[in-house]
Amino acid sequence: MKGVILAAGRGTRLYPLTKIVNKQLLQIYDKPMIYYPLSILMSAKIKEVLIITNPQDLAQFENLLGNGKNLGMNIEFRVQDKPRGIAEAFRIGESFIGKSNVCLILGDNIFHGQGFGEILLKAANLKKGGIIFTYPVLNPKEFGVVKFDKNFKVLSIEEKPKKPKSNYAITGLYFYDNKVLNYFKKIKPSKRNEYEITSINECYLKNRELSVYPLGRGMSWFDCGSQVSLIEASQYVYTLEKRQGLKISCIEEIAWRNKWINDKKMLSHIKKNKSSDYGKYLTKILNK
Repeated sequence: MKGVILAAGRGTRLYPLTKIVNKQLLQIYDKPMIYYPLSILMSAKIKEVLIITNPQDLAQFENLLGNGKNLGMNIEFRVQDKPRGIAEAFRIGESFIGKSNVCLILGDNIFHGQGFGEILLKAANLKKGGIIFTYPVLNPKEFGVVKFDKNFKVLSIEEKPKKPKSNYAITGLYFYDNKVLNYFKKIKPSKRNEYEITSINECYLKNRELSVYPLGRGMSWFDCGSQVSLIEASQYVYTLEKRQGLKISCIEEIAWRNKWINDKKMLSHIKKNKSSDYGKYLTKILNK
C-alpha cells in the first residue's frame, strides 16, 4: 500500500497566519503539522508516500522532508495548482499509486490514541473496497456524516446535513483499493467545481464495498482548520508529552522502531537536533 498526503490548501480561514506559510507547516506544539499525518502513514508501515502541495510551498516541503531516505522511506512530491477538491489527489497521484492500494490522509488531520497503530496496520492490509474513519461530534451539521449498521457497513453519507442521521463525522483518513483510480474517472465536479471525496465514497457505497471504523473513547481527532483547533491540538500534544515523557508523532522514532533506520542513522538525526529538546528526546530513546 502507498500513502498520499494532501497538503495543498491555502488555509484562508487561518489568515493572516497562512499568508506566507503553508497551513501544514504551522507549529503543533513542537513539530510541523505535516509530521502528524506522515506519522500515521508510517505507523501503518507505509514507506512510499506522495505529498501533494501547491507550487508556492513545494520547496519548503522538500527542504523539510527531502526524499525520505533519512527515514528509510521514499517521499515524492506533486503540485495541485488550484483547489479542485480532495479527490483530485487520485488524478495527481495516479502514476505514483500505480497498481497499489492507497491510504489518503489530509495534511491538517491529527489522530492519536492507544492501540491506533494496530488499527492502522489492519486497515493497511485491505484487500477490497474502502474504509473510512469516523468520530463522534457534538456538531454533526458541520461535517460529512455517516450512518452505519452493527456490522460497520455504511448505510448513508451526507455532506453537512440539516438533519443528521447520526453524530459520526467522517474524518480525513481513507483507505481504498486500486479501483479508486477508476472511480475518480467516473465522478464529475460538484457545484463548487471541485472533485469531492464524498463522490468517491458514494461509488464504493453503491457497490456495497464501503466499510467504516468508528473511533470512540480513548481516541482523539483534530481537524486543524481554525485558530482554536490549532491551539487545542497543541495543548493536547503538550499535555501528553509533558506527563508521559513520550513524544507524539516523532517520525525519527517511528522510523527507528520500524527498523527502517539503524542506530547510526538515528545518531545523525540527533546531531542535527542536538540543541533542542527534540534531539535530547531522540538521545533518550536511543540510549534505552
